[in-house]
Amino acid sequence: MTSGTQESLVVKKQDDGIVYLTLNRPQARNALSQIMLETLHAEFDAIAADKSVRVVVLAGAGPAFCSGHDLKEMRATGFDRAYAEKLFNTCGKLMQRIVSLPQPVIARVHGIATAAGAQLVATCDLAIAADTTRFATPGVNIGFFCSTPMVALSRNVSNKHAMQMLLTGDLIDAATACRFGLVNDIVPETELDAAVTALASKIAAKSRLTLAIGKEAYYHQAELPLDAAYAYAQGVMVDNLQALDAQEGITAFIDKRPPVWCHA
Repeated sequence: MTSGTQESLVVKKQDDGIVYLTLNRPQARNALSQIMLETLHAEFDAIAADKSVRVVVLAGAGPAFCSGHDLKEMRATGFDRAYAEKLFNTCGKLMQRIVSLPQPVIARVHGIATAAGAQLVATCDLAIAADTTRFATPGVNIGFFCSTPMVALSRNVSNKHAMQMLLTGDLIDAATACRFGLVNDIVPETELDAAVTALASKIAAKSRLTLAIGKEAYYHQAELPLDAAYAYAQGVMVDNLQALDAQEGITAFIDKRPPVWCHA
């Protein structure tokens, strides 16, 4: 099957509670066409309902993680307004789907992650990058400011670092991206798969219910004033304590034995 067909735009593999989703337009540096965005959204919808999945790894095939939106597709539409509205609405819904997904999502980043590709990295819960990776929000260089990537970027890095990337459009290296807080860690490219799998496996060993509770609570409280955040988080902990996995985990810790999760 060629990479131009809708079915292969995203390649899915599952192993021991981990789903690996790979963007598969290598000849286009995994540019996010309308169909690519829709296909990826459908994959995340399916994963959200799959109780066997505890962690997702998002990667890119070929020489790049993701180069952003498909500028050639934009031009081919004559920069049609209706197309643009649909495209950016679909992209925004995809990013929100990743945030609302019950399972944590880890970005496996290599090559380049630019514009909406950097947005994907910023949207994922965690990110590990090869030390040769470069990042940018370069829209300002072509008169097309990275306004939607800005939403995710500004929620990951400090204001001045975000504005530096957005206003200059310059490529930054992996070490700088890590210093900014855009990625969690950088490793040699030859060690990237092992590092990502190790992190995913560590998280996959946890209770699926607990992961879902924690991820939802983190993003919800982050948007609240301090007093409201504490009130909300206190309620979450009270509810969490009633879960069988919480009671099993506490009992196992006291008894000095590994917990046996039922994911409920």
